[in-house]
Amino acid sequence: VQLQASGGGLVQAGGSLRLSCAASGLVFSRTNMDWYRQAPGKQRELVANISSSHTTSYEDSVKGRFTISRDNVRRRLYLQMDSLKPEDTAVYYCHTHVWRDYWGKGTLVTVSS
Repeated sequence: VQLQASGGGLVQAGGSLRLSCAASGLVFSRTNMDWYRQAPGKQRELVANISSSHTTSYEDSVKGRFTISRDNVRRRLYLQMDSLKPEDTAVYYCHTHVWRDYWGKGTLVTVSS
């Protein structure tokens, strides 16, 4: 299984970014997928989850601002991030669990105030 995240960058507070994760080596359409993030000096935390049936869930601080989605044909996972805040600054990782945890190489999101 390989996961490759992209789309991070520097954005001003209130701005938007769209993260993308390309997946290979798994039956993507049948696999639950997640986005995690890790801010400097903090533990990695779950940001959003999307099931194989497209059911979604979000960490409280991003509800109403972030949207997780998936394209099963292209085998891609997305995270649309709107109304970004400085506290959203972190390295963002895509993740799945198929017998064990798989992590993509993270992508850095920096939100300036």
